[in-house]
Amino acid sequence: MAANKKLLMLPGDGIGPEVMAEVNRVIGWMDKRRHVSFDVQEDLVGGAAYEVHKSSLADETLEKAMAVDAVMLGAVGGPQWDNVARDARPEAGLLKLRKEMDLFANLRPATCMPALAEASSLKEDVVSGLDIMIVRELTAGTYFGEPKGKDTYKGQERVIDTTSYTHDEIERVVRAAFELAQKRSKKLHSVEKANVMEVGVFWRQIATEVAADYPDVELHHMYADNCAMQLVRWPKQFDVIVTDNLFGDILSDCAAMCTGSLGMLPSASLGAADESGRRRAMYEPVHGSAPDIAGEQKANPLATILSYAMCLRYSFDMGDDADLIEKACANVLDAGFRTGDIMTEGATLVSTEDMGQKVCDELDKLAA
Repeated sequence: MAANKKLLMLPGDGIGPEVMAEVNRVIGWMDKRRHVSFDVQEDLVGGAAYEVHKSSLADETLEKAMAVDAVMLGAVGGPQWDNVARDARPEAGLLKLRKEMDLFANLRPATCMPALAEASSLKEDVVSGLDIMIVRELTAGTYFGEPKGKDTYKGQERVIDTTSYTHDEIERVVRAAFELAQKRSKKLHSVEKANVMEVGVFWRQIATEVAADYPDVELHHMYADNCAMQLVRWPKQFDVIVTDNLFGDILSDCAAMCTGSLGMLPSASLGAADESGRRRAMYEPVHGSAPDIAGEQKANPLATILSYAMCLRYSFDMGDDADLIEKACANVLDAGFRTGDIMTEGATLVSTEDMGQKVCDELDKLAA
Protein backbone atom coordinates (compact mmCIF):
# COMPACT_ATOMS: atom_id res chain seq x y z
CA MET A 1 0.00 0.00 0.00
CA ALA A 2 1.38 3.39 -1.00
CA ALA A 3 2.00 6.01 1.67
CA ASN A 4 -1.03 8.04 2.70
CA LYS A 5 -1.77 11.13 0.68
CA LYS A 6 -3.56 13.80 2.69
CA LEU A 7 -6.71 15.32 1.20
CA LEU A 8 -9.13 17.83 2.70
CA MET A 9 -12.62 17.57 1.22
CA LEU A 10 -14.76 20.72 1.38
CA PRO A 11 -18.10 19.79 -0.25
CA GLY A 12 -19.60 23.23 0.38
CA ASP A 13 -23.14 24.15 -0.67
CA GLY A 14 -25.88 23.19 -3.11
CA ILE A 15 -24.84 20.26 -5.28
CA GLY A 16 -21.35 20.28 -3.75
CA PRO A 17 -21.98 17.38 -1.35
CA GLU A 18 -23.58 15.26 -4.11
CA VAL A 19 -20.72 15.61 -6.58
CA MET A 20 -18.09 15.23 -3.87
CA ALA A 21 -19.68 11.92 -2.86
CA GLU A 22 -18.84 10.59 -6.32
CA VAL A 23 -15.20 11.65 -5.89
CA ASN A 24 -15.18 9.65 -2.68
CA ARG A 25 -16.55 6.72 -4.69
CA VAL A 26 -13.59 6.97 -7.08
CA ILE A 27 -11.16 7.33 -4.17
CA GLY A 28 -12.62 4.12 -2.76
CA TRP A 29 -12.00 2.44 -6.11
CA MET A 30 -8.40 3.69 -6.09
CA ASP A 31 -7.86 2.31 -2.61
CA LYS A 32 -9.27 -1.09 -3.57
CA ARG A 33 -7.96 -1.55 -7.10
CA ARG A 34 -4.84 0.61 -7.34
CA HIS A 35 -3.62 0.10 -3.76
CA VAL A 36 -3.24 3.83 -3.20
CA SER A 37 -4.35 5.05 0.21
CA PHE A 38 -5.70 8.55 0.78
CA ASP A 39 -6.03 10.08 4.23
CA VAL A 40 -9.29 12.00 3.74
CA GLN A 41 -10.62 14.68 6.09
CA GLU A 42 -13.86 16.61 5.55
CA ASP A 43 -14.90 20.07 6.75
CA LEU A 44 -17.23 22.99 6.03
CA VAL A 45 -16.82 25.97 3.73
CA GLY A 46 -19.10 28.61 2.25
CA GLY A 47 -22.70 28.87 3.37
CA ALA A 48 -22.49 25.54 5.20
CA ALA A 49 -19.68 26.97 7.33
CA TYR A 50 -21.58 30.23 7.90
CA GLU A 51 -24.53 28.35 9.37
CA VAL A 52 -22.23 26.83 12.00
CA HIS A 53 -19.48 29.44 12.54
CA LYS A 54 -21.03 32.71 11.23
CA SER A 55 -17.99 32.73 8.94
CA SER A 56 -17.64 31.11 5.52
CA LEU A 57 -14.19 29.76 6.47
CA ALA A 58 -13.32 28.90 10.06
CA ASP A 59 -9.71 29.41 11.20
CA GLU A 60 -9.42 25.70 12.02
CA THR A 61 -10.50 24.78 8.49
CA LEU A 62 -7.88 27.08 7.00
CA GLU A 63 -5.24 25.46 9.22
CA LYS A 64 -6.24 22.05 7.88
CA ALA A 65 -6.07 23.33 4.30
CA MET A 66 -2.55 24.65 4.88
CA ALA A 67 -1.38 21.29 6.26
CA VAL A 68 -2.69 18.77 3.71
CA ASP A 69 -1.27 17.83 0.31
CA ALA A 70 -4.34 19.04 -1.57
CA VAL A 71 -7.84 20.43 -1.06
CA MET A 72 -10.88 19.20 -3.02
CA LEU A 73 -13.72 21.74 -3.09
CA GLY A 74 -17.28 21.17 -4.32
CA ALA A 75 -19.10 24.51 -4.73
CA VAL A 76 -20.18 27.45 -2.60
CA GLY A 77 -23.05 29.89 -2.54
CA GLY A 78 -26.82 30.10 -2.57
CA PRO A 79 -29.60 32.73 -2.47
CA GLN A 80 -30.15 32.28 1.27
CA TRP A 81 -26.80 34.01 1.91
CA ASP A 82 -27.25 36.92 -0.52
CA ASN A 83 -27.85 39.41 2.29
CA VAL A 84 -25.01 38.26 4.54
CA ALA A 85 -22.17 40.75 5.09
CA ARG A 86 -19.74 40.63 2.16
CA ASP A 87 -16.81 39.40 4.24
CA ALA A 88 -18.90 36.47 5.53
CA ARG A 89 -20.57 35.44 2.26
CA PRO A 90 -19.78 31.96 0.86
CA GLU A 91 -17.58 33.38 -1.89
CA ALA A 92 -15.44 35.19 0.70
CA GLY A 93 -14.39 31.84 2.15
CA LEU A 94 -13.27 30.65 -1.26
CA LEU A 95 -11.32 33.85 -1.92
CA LYS A 96 -9.66 33.60 1.49
CA LEU A 97 -8.57 30.01 0.80
CA ARG A 98 -6.99 31.07 -2.47
CA LYS A 99 -5.28 34.08 -0.91
CA GLU A 100 -3.99 32.45 2.29
CA MET A 101 -2.78 29.34 0.48
CA ASP A 102 -1.16 31.65 -2.11
CA LEU A 103 -2.75 29.74 -4.98
CA PHE A 104 -1.61 32.14 -7.66
CA ALA A 105 -2.05 29.99 -10.78
CA ASN A 106 -5.52 28.79 -11.73
CA LEU A 107 -5.49 26.12 -14.44
CA ARG A 108 -8.77 25.94 -16.36
CA PRO A 109 -8.81 23.35 -19.14
CA ALA A 110 -11.48 23.71 -21.81
CA THR A 111 -11.71 20.39 -23.61
CA CYS A 112 -14.49 19.07 -25.80
CA MET A 113 -14.79 15.32 -26.13
CA PRO A 114 -16.16 14.35 -29.57
CA ALA A 115 -19.16 12.68 -27.88
CA LEU A 116 -20.24 16.08 -26.54
CA ALA A 117 -19.43 18.29 -29.51
CA GLU A 118 -23.12 18.55 -30.45
CA ALA A 119 -23.89 19.98 -27.00
CA SER A 120 -21.98 23.16 -27.83
CA SER A 121 -23.81 26.13 -29.29
CA LEU A 122 -20.95 26.39 -31.79
CA LYS A 123 -20.59 24.19 -34.87
CA GLU A 124 -19.25 20.70 -34.20
CA ASP A 125 -16.19 21.13 -36.42
CA VAL A 126 -15.28 24.28 -34.48
CA VAL A 127 -15.23 22.58 -31.07
CA SER A 128 -14.78 18.82 -31.52
CA GLY A 129 -11.41 17.84 -30.07
CA LEU A 130 -10.88 21.28 -28.53
CA ASP A 131 -8.10 21.29 -25.91
CA ILE A 132 -7.24 24.67 -24.36
CA MET A 133 -5.56 25.44 -21.04
CA ILE A 134 -6.26 28.87 -19.54
CA VAL A 135 -3.87 29.97 -16.81
CA ARG A 136 -5.51 32.67 -14.70
CA GLU A 137 -3.65 34.73 -12.08
CA LEU A 138 -5.65 34.17 -8.91
CA THR A 139 -4.39 36.14 -5.91
CA ALA A 140 -3.95 39.73 -7.10
CA GLY A 141 -5.47 42.12 -9.63
CA THR A 142 -8.92 43.69 -9.46
CA TYR A 143 -10.37 41.26 -6.91
CA PHE A 144 -7.74 42.05 -4.30
CA GLY A 145 -6.47 45.55 -5.20
CA GLU A 146 -6.60 48.44 -2.76
CA PRO A 147 -8.18 50.93 -2.34
CA LYS A 148 -11.59 49.35 -2.67
CA GLY A 149 -14.95 50.65 -1.50
CA LYS A 150 -17.14 53.75 -1.62
CA ASP A 151 -16.44 57.45 -1.27
CA THR A 152 -17.83 60.77 -2.45
CA TYR A 153 -16.47 62.44 -5.57
CA LYS A 154 -17.72 65.83 -6.84
CA GLY A 155 -20.80 65.50 -4.69
CA GLN A 156 -21.69 62.02 -5.92
CA GLU A 157 -21.35 58.56 -4.43
CA ARG A 158 -18.50 56.71 -6.12
CA VAL A 159 -17.41 53.04 -5.99
CA ILE A 160 -13.77 52.05 -6.45
CA ASP A 161 -12.07 48.77 -7.39
CA THR A 162 -8.33 48.99 -7.97
CA THR A 163 -6.38 46.79 -10.38
CA SER A 164 -2.76 46.42 -9.34
CA TYR A 165 0.07 43.95 -9.93
CA THR A 166 3.66 43.71 -8.79
CA HIS A 167 6.39 42.46 -11.08
CA ASP A 168 6.68 39.16 -9.19
CA GLU A 169 2.92 38.53 -9.20
CA ILE A 170 2.91 38.69 -12.99
CA GLU A 171 6.21 36.93 -13.58
CA ARG A 172 5.40 33.81 -11.56
CA VAL A 173 2.09 33.10 -13.28
CA VAL A 174 3.51 33.84 -16.73
CA ARG A 175 6.43 31.52 -16.00
CA ALA A 176 4.02 28.78 -14.90
CA ALA A 177 2.17 29.18 -18.20
CA PHE A 178 5.38 28.94 -20.21
CA GLU A 179 6.28 25.72 -18.39
CA LEU A 180 2.87 24.27 -19.22
CA ALA A 181 3.22 25.34 -22.84
CA GLN A 182 6.55 23.52 -23.05
CA LYS A 183 4.78 20.28 -22.15
CA ARG A 184 1.99 20.86 -24.69
CA SER A 185 2.24 22.39 -28.18
CA LYS A 186 4.81 25.10 -27.30
CA LYS A 187 2.44 27.97 -28.06
CA LEU A 188 1.34 30.61 -25.53
CA HIS A 189 -1.04 33.56 -25.82
CA SER A 190 -0.55 36.29 -23.20
CA VAL A 191 -3.77 38.30 -22.89
CA GLU A 192 -4.24 41.83 -21.49
CA LYS A 193 -5.43 45.32 -22.47
CA ALA A 194 -2.15 47.10 -23.11
CA ASN A 195 -3.93 49.50 -25.45
CA VAL A 196 -5.86 51.18 -22.59
CA MET A 197 -4.44 49.95 -19.25
CA GLU A 198 -1.06 50.58 -17.63
CA VAL A 199 -1.35 47.16 -15.98
CA GLY A 200 -1.66 45.71 -19.49
CA VAL A 201 1.50 47.47 -20.65
CA PHE A 202 3.35 46.12 -17.60
CA TRP A 203 1.97 42.61 -18.17
CA ARG A 204 3.08 42.59 -21.81
CA GLN A 205 6.54 43.86 -20.87
CA ILE A 206 7.07 41.10 -18.29
CA ALA A 207 5.69 38.35 -20.54
CA THR A 208 8.16 39.44 -23.23
CA GLU A 209 11.03 39.39 -20.72
CA VAL A 210 10.13 35.92 -19.44
CA ALA A 211 9.83 34.59 -23.01
CA ALA A 212 13.62 34.92 -23.37
CA ASP A 213 13.98 31.98 -20.95
CA TYR A 214 11.71 29.79 -23.09
CA PRO A 215 12.98 30.14 -26.67
CA ASP A 216 11.17 26.95 -27.71
CA VAL A 217 7.75 28.47 -26.91
CA GLU A 218 6.01 30.70 -29.47
CA LEU A 219 4.61 33.75 -27.63
CA HIS A 220 1.65 35.75 -28.93
CA HIS A 221 0.24 38.92 -27.34
CA MET A 222 -3.51 39.53 -27.64
CA TYR A 223 -6.01 42.05 -26.26
CA ALA A 224 -8.65 40.52 -23.98
CA ASP A 225 -11.64 41.65 -26.05
CA ASN A 226 -10.12 40.17 -29.21
CA CYS A 227 -9.39 36.95 -27.32
CA ALA A 228 -13.05 36.66 -26.33
CA MET A 229 -14.06 37.13 -29.96
CA GLN A 230 -11.51 34.59 -31.22
CA LEU A 231 -12.64 32.00 -28.65
CA VAL A 232 -16.07 31.87 -30.27
CA ARG A 233 -14.77 32.32 -33.82
CA TRP A 234 -12.06 29.63 -33.93
CA PRO A 235 -11.00 28.40 -30.47
CA LYS A 236 -8.61 25.76 -31.83
CA GLN A 237 -6.10 28.50 -32.64
CA PHE A 238 -5.27 28.55 -28.90
CA ASP A 239 -3.38 26.09 -26.74
CA VAL A 240 -2.27 27.83 -23.51
CA ILE A 241 -3.63 31.27 -22.58
CA VAL A 242 -2.26 33.26 -19.61
CA THR A 243 -4.05 36.32 -18.29
CA ASP A 244 -4.90 38.30 -15.17
CA ASN A 245 -7.52 37.58 -12.53
CA LEU A 246 -10.46 39.53 -13.98
CA PHE A 247 -9.95 38.66 -17.64
CA GLY A 248 -9.18 35.07 -16.67
CA ASP A 249 -12.48 34.80 -14.84
CA ILE A 250 -14.38 35.98 -17.91
CA LEU A 251 -12.39 34.22 -20.64
CA SER A 252 -12.30 30.85 -18.89
CA ASP A 253 -16.10 30.82 -18.64
CA CYS A 254 -16.31 31.84 -22.29
CA ALA A 255 -13.99 28.98 -23.27
CA ALA A 256 -15.93 26.61 -21.04
CA MET A 257 -19.17 27.23 -22.89
CA CYS A 258 -17.45 26.47 -26.19
CA THR A 259 -17.39 22.90 -24.88
CA GLY A 260 -21.14 22.82 -24.27
CA SER A 261 -21.42 22.57 -20.48
CA LEU A 262 -19.81 24.01 -17.36
CA GLY A 263 -20.72 20.72 -15.71
CA MET A 264 -17.91 18.95 -17.53
CA LEU A 265 -14.94 21.14 -16.68
CA PRO A 266 -12.42 20.82 -13.83
CA SER A 267 -9.88 23.29 -12.49
CA ALA A 268 -6.71 23.39 -10.42
CA SER A 269 -5.31 26.25 -8.34
CA LEU A 270 -1.61 25.89 -7.59
CA GLY A 271 0.85 27.66 -5.32
CA ALA A 272 4.63 27.87 -5.41
CA ALA A 273 6.66 24.75 -4.66
CA ASP A 274 8.50 24.71 -1.32
CA GLU A 275 12.03 23.38 -0.75
CA SER A 276 10.76 19.79 -0.72
CA GLY A 277 8.92 20.29 -4.00
CA ARG A 278 5.49 20.27 -2.34
CA ARG A 279 3.07 22.93 -3.48
CA ARG A 280 -0.24 23.86 -1.93
CA ALA A 281 -3.14 23.16 -4.26
CA MET A 282 -6.91 23.21 -4.48
CA TYR A 283 -9.06 21.43 -7.05
CA GLU A 284 -12.67 22.28 -7.87
CA PRO A 285 -15.21 22.02 -10.68
CA VAL A 286 -15.89 25.14 -12.71
CA HIS A 287 -19.65 24.93 -12.17
CA GLY A 288 -21.46 26.64 -9.31
CA SER A 289 -23.59 25.32 -6.47
CA ALA A 290 -26.78 25.05 -8.60
CA PRO A 291 -29.14 25.35 -5.60
CA ASP A 292 -32.17 24.82 -7.85
CA ILE A 293 -31.28 21.12 -8.30
CA ALA A 294 -29.50 20.50 -4.98
CA GLY A 295 -30.47 17.20 -3.37
CA GLU A 296 -32.22 15.91 -6.49
CA GLN A 297 -29.39 13.72 -7.86
CA LYS A 298 -29.47 15.67 -11.14
CA ALA A 299 -26.00 17.20 -10.90
CA ASN A 300 -23.20 16.17 -13.23
CA PRO A 301 -20.29 14.83 -11.11
CA LEU A 302 -17.82 14.52 -13.98
CA ALA A 303 -16.24 17.97 -13.51
CA THR A 304 -15.48 17.14 -9.88
CA ILE A 305 -14.18 13.66 -10.76
CA LEU A 306 -11.98 15.22 -13.46
CA SER A 307 -10.77 17.77 -10.88
CA TYR A 308 -9.66 14.80 -8.78
CA ALA A 309 -7.80 13.51 -11.85
CA MET A 310 -6.02 16.88 -12.04
CA CYS A 311 -5.19 16.48 -8.33
CA LEU A 312 -3.54 13.12 -9.06
CA ARG A 313 -1.58 14.67 -11.94
CA TYR A 314 -0.37 17.91 -10.36
CA SER A 315 -0.19 17.17 -6.61
CA PHE A 316 0.79 13.51 -6.55
CA ASP A 317 2.61 12.98 -9.89
CA MET A 318 0.22 10.13 -10.70
CA GLY A 319 -0.20 10.89 -14.39
CA ASP A 320 -1.08 7.32 -15.38
CA ASP A 321 -3.92 7.17 -12.86
CA ALA A 322 -5.15 10.61 -13.97
CA ASP A 323 -5.17 9.37 -17.57
CA LEU A 324 -7.14 6.30 -16.49
CA ILE A 325 -9.87 8.39 -14.83
CA GLU A 326 -10.08 10.79 -17.76
CA LYS A 327 -10.38 7.83 -20.15
CA ALA A 328 -13.10 6.25 -18.02
CA CYS A 329 -15.12 9.48 -18.10
CA ALA A 330 -14.74 9.71 -21.88
CA ASN A 331 -15.79 6.07 -22.35
CA VAL A 332 -18.93 6.54 -20.24
CA LEU A 333 -19.90 9.48 -22.44
CA ASP A 334 -19.07 7.53 -25.60
CA ALA A 335 -21.44 4.81 -24.34
CA GLY A 336 -24.25 7.38 -24.35
CA PHE A 337 -24.79 8.03 -20.63
CA ARG A 338 -25.73 11.60 -19.73
CA THR A 339 -26.86 13.71 -16.81
CA GLY A 340 -29.53 16.29 -17.53
CA ASP A 341 -27.17 19.18 -18.31
CA ILE A 342 -25.63 17.33 -21.27
CA MET A 343 -28.63 15.21 -22.29
CA THR A 344 -29.14 14.71 -26.02
CA GLU A 345 -31.65 12.76 -28.09
CA GLY A 346 -30.96 9.03 -28.03
CA ALA A 347 -28.77 9.16 -24.93
CA THR A 348 -29.53 7.49 -21.58
CA LEU A 349 -30.36 9.83 -18.70
CA VAL A 350 -28.65 8.88 -15.42
CA SER A 351 -28.50 10.32 -11.91
CA THR A 352 -25.48 11.79 -10.13
CA GLU A 353 -24.88 8.51 -8.30
CA ASP A 354 -25.39 6.45 -11.44
CA MET A 355 -22.83 8.52 -13.33
CA GLY A 356 -20.27 8.05 -10.56
CA GLN A 357 -20.90 4.30 -10.54
CA LYS A 358 -20.63 4.14 -14.35
CA VAL A 359 -17.19 5.76 -14.09
CA CYS A 360 -16.08 3.17 -11.52
CA ASP A 361 -17.47 0.35 -13.66
CA GLU A 362 -15.48 1.67 -16.60
CA LEU A 363 -12.38 1.93 -14.41
CA ASP A 364 -12.82 -1.77 -13.60
CA LYS A 365 -12.78 -2.57 -17.32
CA LEU A 366 -9.75 -0.39 -18.05
CA ALA A 367 -7.77 -1.77 -15.11
CA ALA A 368 -8.52 -5.40 -15.92
